Amino acid sequence: MRCVTDPTEDTPELDRPDIDPFEVARAAAAVIAERSGTDHHDIALVLGSGWGQTGDLVGETVATIDNADVPGFAAAAVAGHCGVMRSVTVGDTGRRALVFGTRTHFYEGRGVRAVAHGVRTAAAAGCSTIVLTNGCGGLNPAWGPGTPVLIRDHLNLTAASPIEGAHFVDLTDLYTPRLRELAREVDPDLDEGVYVQFRGPHYETPAEVAMAKVLGGDLVGMSTTLEAIAARESGLEVLGISLVTNLAAGISEQALSHDEVIEAGAAAADRCGRLLAQIVRRAVA
Repeated sequence: MRCVTDPTEDTPELDRPDIDPFEVARAAAAVIAERSGTDHHDIALVLGSGWGQTGDLVGETVATIDNADVPGFAAAAVAGHCGVMRSVTVGDTGRRALVFGTRTHFYEGRGVRAVAHGVRTAAAAGCSTIVLTNGCGGLNPAWGPGTPVLIRDHLNLTAASPIEGAHFVDLTDLYTPRLRELAREVDPDLDEGVYVQFRGPHYETPAEVAMAKVLGGDLVGMSTTLEAIAARESGLEVLGISLVTNLAAGISEQALSHDEVIEAGAAAADRCGRLLAQIVRRAVA
């Protein structure tokens, strides 16, 4: 598989205010249907930092598509992410998963539409469920590096929303209780927490981490919440899973680095991959 880490493509069709982002999503879904040989996918997975290898365990890859070949998408901008998407058969269920090897982060400066584009494309491709994964900092010292944690709710501290206009979307139970219960059936030891998204790309200060804890946060990172909101707007069920790759600033005595994130993800890849594969198979059964 060819993974791209140099972002050389822009997404001008999403930047223009006269362009409908949902039309771009439908165009992207049409390309995916042509390249994958199916006009319908059932579930989508967004693989964040530390989750890149886990898609291999979900099922057999039927088609691999470079992001740059699909309208609205761009190459991966973060080390540890892969700039391709895959159409994968989910075990022997007969279902298809659309696996995104990377995401657009808000801090990349491409705008909220680009952040939400993968989610909207998944909905246009027929998906009814999306699994959003990420690597994050943990506020609970009991969650060492390599610990997967279900997201039960979030705090969006980006001061942005993917929803445009007077479209009021209820975010109660945004992270679908049915899917969280299903995940706990697979692994009863899974803990839950509140994910806090900061804009990034700098890591949080110890004071910001302390603030997040006072506000009720358990996990801190730079992704996921805007995608989850866009998923709810599009009518998708949402499962969020964080991989704790390090203790957050002020809790850890060590300096934070992206290399640490990648190393923790590599160490936990097999466990997280098997967990994710079992959850996905049950979700589409």
